[in-house]
Amino acid sequence: MELIEQFAWIGWLVLILVFLTVEALTLDFTFLMLGIGGVAGLAADLLGAPVWLQVIIAAVLAALLVLLLRPPLLRRLHRGQDDTPSNVEALIGLAGQVVSTVSPLGGQVKLSNGDVWTARSTIGELPPGTVVTVTRIDGATALVAASNESNEELSA
Repeated sequence: MELIEQFAWIGWLVLILVFLTVEALTLDFTFLMLGIGGVAGLAADLLGAPVWLQVIIAAVLAALLVLLLRPPLLRRLHRGQDDTPSNVEALIGLAGQVVSTVSPLGGQVKLSNGDVWTARSTIGELPPGTVVTVTRIDGATALVAASNESNEELSA
């Protein structure tokens, strides 16, 4: 036990380095808080505290930081994020017009963003010219349903 107490500072340094390395890879602030707790454990060791007290100090500080400091840091980090849907999510709810008859087996629609997609109908057969709305994307196929919009609203 005396050997562990004598070289505990090495254990704290290794633990701090591991936590900071993992934090650099995850960028989630959890391991940063654990690393700061490890620094407190190291400080307690350098001040002569027994190993059990070092562990308690490190654990309590890390828990307090994770519970109290991490949430506001995450909110501040994500504050400027753009919540605009992109990629496939941006197509959901997009209007379009049937180019070739769309049935539950297939067809084509031209979306209001100019893209032509392979499409399947969710409610039967839709003739060319029908205004539709994308309800879901399944792979490279848009699932569409007839829309209440008129052709003039779609082309405007």
